[in-house]
Amino acid sequence: MRKREDEVFPNAAGIDIGASSHWVAVPRHLAEQAGCEPVREVGAMTEDLNTLAAWLVGLGVDTVAVESTGVYWIPVFEVLEQHGLKVWLVDARQLKYVPGRKSDVQDCQWLQKLMSLGLLRAAWRPSAEVCVLRAVARQRQTLLVEQASWVQRMQKALVQMNIQLTEVLSDVMGQTGQAVIRDIVAGERDPKRLARHRQRRVKASEAEIARALQGNWREEHLFVLKQALAMYDDIGRHLAECDARLDALLDARGTAKVDIGKLPRAGSKARTEHDIRQRLANWAGVDLTRINGLGVTVVMKLLSEIGPDVSRFASVKHFCSWLGLCPGTKISGGKVLSSGTKRSANRARQALKLAAQSLWRSESALGAFYRRLSSRMDKPKANTAAAHKLARMVYFMLTRGEAFVDQGQQRYEQQQRQRSIAALKRRAAALGFQIHPVEAAA
Repeated sequence: MRKREDEVFPNAAGIDIGASSHWVAVPRHLAEQAGCEPVREVGAMTEDLNTLAAWLVGLGVDTVAVESTGVYWIPVFEVLEQHGLKVWLVDARQLKYVPGRKSDVQDCQWLQKLMSLGLLRAAWRPSAEVCVLRAVARQRQTLLVEQASWVQRMQKALVQMNIQLTEVLSDVMGQTGQAVIRDIVAGERDPKRLARHRQRRVKASEAEIARALQGNWREEHLFVLKQALAMYDDIGRHLAECDARLDALLDARGTAKVDIGKLPRAGSKARTEHDIRQRLANWAGVDLTRINGLGVTVVMKLLSEIGPDVSRFASVKHFCSWLGLCPGTKISGGKVLSSGTKRSANRARQALKLAAQSLWRSESALGAFYRRLSSRMDKPKANTAAAHKLARMVYFMLTRGEAFVDQGQQRYEQQQRQRSIAALKRRAAALGFQIHPVEAAA
């Protein structure tokens, strides 16, 4: 039997989350003082959760461990937090390896016991204001994926009618492509008239576009095309609402005024991107888009997932480990079993790895770093290592408030050359030789 002196959180409770009900276990000494049972089942309704929170506060519970089960834990977490309780979100993998506890009653008791002994680790959850923006940003990403699927349906309907629009246009939903598709849906069938929508930046000529628009106009495929275009436009309206909501949330959170460069002319595409960069920089306090590879989309995803405050992480190593970008340390008997990174669905990690891929053609120090890694190892490992480096830069910029300055590809390659020469000299000296430059010997 464990002693009360060994408990780190003597007034901690544990909750096993379910879809229709939750099981709660409280310390036995608190239950005996209140004259109630230490284990209780509560409903999942909001009234039940408020009653649960009041009961825990009345008993003297100060910390609650909640198992992360689907999305059912979110209302429990938020209600308990609103009542002033400190809630720990616990990963289910920390509990599933213990055999013999397969019922809800035993699960909540085991959760409470581990929490009281300080054997659990809390998962990191951003602040409430970041969660609000994150929900809108994730909804926008979902709409973009859904809109892309309807574009594919439009392309399929065109191909079935042998309308080879993809052969003459690089972007079917560009200005020219949209004008042609909308005219087709409106009833136009003449290829020459449809080809007149060609913009001057399109490489294909009007004759080539008209030749590609000679197809087999079947009613069933035209019906599918019309439906897909309507769904595309409807999702576009929802995307505009998400963009307006994100702009309002970013304006409310921007406290500092960060200089990000010259303001482009009004109405241009660069002006729109500049405005988004300005909002993100004002919120974060630094302009993360100055880091090579980090565009507006990547920075938006990073800040909406983690927020500008990363002080929750003790060091940059903890931050990179949370992202799943650090090498593993599976060692047994002095032998390294595995050093690969863990599998993770972290959205911030995915955004950084996507940004690392864009460094392949970058004429910067980061681009030279990525190409040097790619020459030594396979592309996936080099991509992960470059994403790790980007994560470190993001952490230091957010914590120190320093601006990013690219040292340039030429200087980076010169530093690597000097390091290689120094390494060769050390190795030659260990073997009893000396290395001299060819120019000096001549």
